[in-house]
Amino acid sequence: MNRLLRFLSLTGALLCAGATQAEPQTSSAAFFRDLAETRDYSLGNIVSPKFTPDGKTVIFLRGGARDPVLRLYAFDIATSQERELITPAQVLGSAEEQLSPEEKARRERARVSVRGFTRFELSKDGHRLIVSLSGKLYMLNLPDLQAVELPGQGWIDPRLSPDGKYLAAVAKNELHVIDLLTREARQITTGATETLHHAVAEFVAQEEMGRSKGYWWSPDSAHLAYQENDESGVEVRYIADPLRPEAKPQAFFYPRAGTANTKVRLGVISRDGGETRWIDWDREAFPYLARVVWDEPAAPLTLLVQNRAQQKQMLLTANTTTGKTRTLLTETDAAWLNLDFAETPIWLPGGKQFLWTTERKGAWQVELRKAGGGFVRFVTPRDFGYKRLIDVNAAKGVVSVQGASDPRETQVWQFPLAGGKGVQVTSGSGTHSAVFAKATDAYVHSYHLRDGKLGAEIVTGASAVPLPTVIETPPSLPVVELTRTKSAHVMDAAIIRPKDFAKDKKYPVILYVYAGPTAKRVTSSLRSYFLDQWMADQGYIVVRIDNRGTPGYGRDWERIIRGNFIDIALQDQIDGLRALAAQYPEMDLARVGVTGWSFGGYFSAMATMRRPDVFKAGVAGAPVITWENYDTHYTERYLGLPAAAPEAYRVSNVTTYVKELQRPLLLIHGLTDDNVYAQHTLQAIDALFMAGKPYEFMPMLGTHMISDPQVRQNQQERIMEFFGRTLK
Repeated sequence: MNRLLRFLSLTGALLCAGATQAEPQTSSAAFFRDLAETRDYSLGNIVSPKFTPDGKTVIFLRGGARDPVLRLYAFDIATSQERELITPAQVLGSAEEQLSPEEKARRERARVSVRGFTRFELSKDGHRLIVSLSGKLYMLNLPDLQAVELPGQGWIDPRLSPDGKYLAAVAKNELHVIDLLTREARQITTGATETLHHAVAEFVAQEEMGRSKGYWWSPDSAHLAYQENDESGVEVRYIADPLRPEAKPQAFFYPRAGTANTKVRLGVISRDGGETRWIDWDREAFPYLARVVWDEPAAPLTLLVQNRAQQKQMLLTANTTTGKTRTLLTETDAAWLNLDFAETPIWLPGGKQFLWTTERKGAWQVELRKAGGGFVRFVTPRDFGYKRLIDVNAAKGVVSVQGASDPRETQVWQFPLAGGKGVQVTSGSGTHSAVFAKATDAYVHSYHLRDGKLGAEIVTGASAVPLPTVIETPPSLPVVELTRTKSAHVMDAAIIRPKDFAKDKKYPVILYVYAGPTAKRVTSSLRSYFLDQWMADQGYIVVRIDNRGTPGYGRDWERIIRGNFIDIALQDQIDGLRALAAQYPEMDLARVGVTGWSFGGYFSAMATMRRPDVFKAGVAGAPVITWENYDTHYTERYLGLPAAAPEAYRVSNVTTYVKELQRPLLLIHGLTDDNVYAQHTLQAIDALFMAGKPYEFMPMLGTHMISDPQVRQNQQERIMEFFGRTLK
């Protein structure tokens, strides 16, 4: 019997033993079913609102309260009337929506789990609208709502030209342009093969850089810039459908840490096709194409490139005739450079200045620079807590950004381009965002508040008109205490108690954790704690803590984890738990469990193995086990290249510590996960088996995302059954 069969045999025995335990109460199961079907009571909210050019109408997407299929609506601001523009049923009839493997992968990268019209393109004159469904494209004439199917199929990533006369899209890894007047499609790039792809963002750009685009229209609509991906040196990974062993495995180009990346170059081509002019920069020294901006008529094509270590980056302008580039600015960081997920730089009208975002002073700031790259001034202060640049109104000299001095909050602020004090536009503890009209002073204000309110409204001056949502009202809201730990390093924390909490009783604790870079778990958005409350109501106190290494507290706070993913995060979480327990005696630190997904799953596995004195049980969902087998751009940013930093990879490797396991550990993984491959958990259980350590394993038929309500419910009930056996 080979090693794989041995550990699967042990797994099966353990899962059967677990299945004999008591099932969760029916009322708890029913509540979670509602929670899963409503996506934590968020389905039916406004998605991707956009103003028409005249500022009189807002176009948006919305599903039903328990229906994840998005439909397209228009809201007339003057009359407050809503109308549905087009439905998926009008397009598909009785047919099922079909997604190509390329589209499925794109949605997985973007964490899009809804269906229907997931995005739309609106022309600058407001007369035309483009949607896609099942790989086909449809043009909707807004004045009369006449829909026309455009030629071709298998399309992904459709984008209108700035003049609204053409539509570009990708099919079979080639870029095409459709003339919307004649409705003729023309392929403008050639030469794609199994390993050479055009106009699509490579894996690490989509997954780690926040860049989904692989091509860009010129401001005059005459040309397109596009990337070419040479995947010939990239390792190929294969994922098979366990339920269809007769089907061929699907191949994915996946650059794991220390191996070859996709070779990317950027070219410019006429919308009619012809010769490509390739943009010249030192691609050996700066292989990552992080950003491309080409939207201001008076400004040049601009690109941001990074070196492999992500410790140096250059902002370049390109001459699209000669292909030559010029450096606007260079940034360096001894640890790593974060990417702002906003599409910066933003060129101001006239092309004489641009806005840039930087951490070079220790915290994110927006700054104004000259066309040649020279520094003019900072627009936002260092202690502001910048999160994202969302709008620029050059006529009024105002920049709109998201941010807050309290990292748990996200407010909308406006700062003058000329320098000076900012004005907070939104209010109320929680998360706020805004989409601004170009022709009027109106904006769509979306909010997710600490008091549980969720929705969107159109704000004009002092008046606000709600946009119609169909969000289901939850029977109750989570009861969350936001606090900060009184530990050596003060950290944001959230405590969720049972609804029937008794002060004189001690409760087992579940640490619900992420603990890794890029993601903050403690926020003032109340509805993000529904799952915590469901767990707490089964007789636990649920705790979240944001340790050092998570975002929100500046450069030094984040970068202290350089070269070691686990030691600081683990000690901070333990210190935080102990500090909270000293303040809240109802927390029983003799019965602590830990659970998380992805990086949180990695942390949970590590915590259970390394600190049995603190954690009595752990659940690790889709954990990264060996960082040599995770992708280049993420892993090398924090740990360096494996050959140059072997110790960083050793101390951060879960299998280094399998012999220390003393406590119950449940591992969960989707067998078709193409982000954190199931290989990771299989490596963990193989090492555990060979070390003679017991474990539980729950393989799942799914990917890194879990959106199906029944699957999500069954998984969470199994987790709580596990904690019921091990903590109670």
